Amino acid sequence: METAPVARSAAWFALEALSELGVEYIFANLGTDHVSVIEALAEQDGTNQPHPQLLSIAHENVAIHMAAGYALATGRGQAVLVHVDVGTANAGNGLHNMFRARLPVLLLAGKSPYTHRGELPGTRDNYVHYIQDPFDIASLVRPFVKWEANLPAGLVVKQFLHRAHTVMQSDPPGPVFLSLPRETLAEALPAERIATPPAAGPVRWRGTDPATARRIAQALLQAEKPVVLTSYLGRSAEAVAALVELSEAAGLVVAEHNPNHLNFPRDAAAHAGFDPGRAIAGADLGLLLDIDVPWLPSQVTPDPATRWIQVDVDAVKKDFPLWDFPVELAVQADAGTVLRQVLEILRTEGDEEFRARVARRKATWRPRPPLALAPGLSGAAVGAALAAVLRPEDVVVNEATRNAPEILRSLPRRVPGTYVGMLGSGLGSSGGVALGLKLAWPERRIVHIVGDGSFHFSNPDTVYWTAASFGLPILTIVLDNGGWLAVQDSVRRVYPQGAAAATGAFQSRLAAPGARRFDEVARAFGAHGEAVSALEELPAALERALAAVDGGQAALLSIQLPSIDATP
Repeated sequence: METAPVARSAAWFALEALSELGVEYIFANLGTDHVSVIEALAEQDGTNQPHPQLLSIAHENVAIHMAAGYALATGRGQAVLVHVDVGTANAGNGLHNMFRARLPVLLLAGKSPYTHRGELPGTRDNYVHYIQDPFDIASLVRPFVKWEANLPAGLVVKQFLHRAHTVMQSDPPGPVFLSLPRETLAEALPAERIATPPAAGPVRWRGTDPATARRIAQALLQAEKPVVLTSYLGRSAEAVAALVELSEAAGLVVAEHNPNHLNFPRDAAAHAGFDPGRAIAGADLGLLLDIDVPWLPSQVTPDPATRWIQVDVDAVKKDFPLWDFPVELAVQADAGTVLRQVLEILRTEGDEEFRARVARRKATWRPRPPLALAPGLSGAAVGAALAAVLRPEDVVVNEATRNAPEILRSLPRRVPGTYVGMLGSGLGSSGGVALGLKLAWPERRIVHIVGDGSFHFSNPDTVYWTAASFGLPILTIVLDNGGWLAVQDSVRRVYPQGAAAATGAFQSRLAAPGARRFDEVARAFGAHGEAVSALEELPAALERALAAVDGGQAALLSIQLPSIDATP
């Protein structure tokens, strides 16, 4: 007598597909639409079937930013599982950030059942199944994904997940979205009917053609004052190494504008700082390497005679409605590979005259002097204090918003991967990003620096609950100036003589510094927490906080800065 084939749910095969694809984690905020996933996980645990580890996270904003941090560390996109339309909406802030930072993530959303009279397993059995069924759930995320679909049947679950994975990991990487109806996940299917697609893998940009590489090299061979502007070349440690070698060989200075990675050692004499206007002054050749906004045209006017060459994993910028920087040659490729191609040509064809020009340029390089610190607590003072105690491999996540430039200047990093800036404009990211980095790099200290306004957005209770629940000790530095200084500064720039400037009515004040106890929020969820109100208190407080982190406990220091009310 033949044994009937064992039927498994489509959710079972979805988990199997994720495991086959190398997805290690599912950052989840669960709901009634995930019952088949929960059941399949329990079944697989009982049969020792490998599957990604599900981490239940108390808010979607933290869950998706954990996936961002993990992708930053590893380059591998993970799964984020959210609850129908409301969970998708909660994940939208992080999805924007990952899209703009070109980070891969597979956002999976349950979908309300489409039957309601018991026609199929998983049919509607709850009031919310009616009100959580929008006409177009994907419309919530469509501007911020590379690909989106709704799983039409359990039979093709592996095909759809393989397709999603290929798209999210292909250059430029980014988010993808798949919605999963409850009945579809509950479909019972024999294994022999589930097809596993061939593993083609993602599409990666490599180098450019020899003629284009030669054209770039010739421009460098002829240049008198070349400069590089970059923002996210540092997503690849190999690209950073190539840029360092090219800088040395060609006498190139490198400036970073709004960097969200460490793109070049910031203590190097060839590092030209973070002001693109100053960096490009007098340049006859500029290389735009992996950068979205080289400068702000309303504030910087480059010399019309400067030649601009762009090498970018996303040279077309198809997701920017307006992008019109003066590029004479645009190359969509892996910047690190192209730099190696160019470097080989320079070493072969550079003559004595070229080497003399390079030597003259390098003779003008000077290490930047230490940043002069004003008395009292400031973003720069906090950065300098951290610089004195952090190890080279420690990672800094800088979401200090208005104080972010001071942190950049006062806290130099030199090891690729040890700096993360603003991924997009969705504030409240750094807590989740820090947790994701710690999950990927448990041996490293992870420090995230956040303004008080952004801290409110970060779901801090979930951050510290997650840190305690999964053993992910991170250090949070809150720079508390009592409000949104960026809003105040923006009003002053547009209306310098306006009524708001005259009266101070900027609508940006949250509270007087010290009126809120951010340290108590952390302590409520098991973290070490302290408030610092004087510069002389900072070194000892940092020592205690880092000792807590090294001992396995998350920590938070709330630093009281001068109030935005006192800012001229």
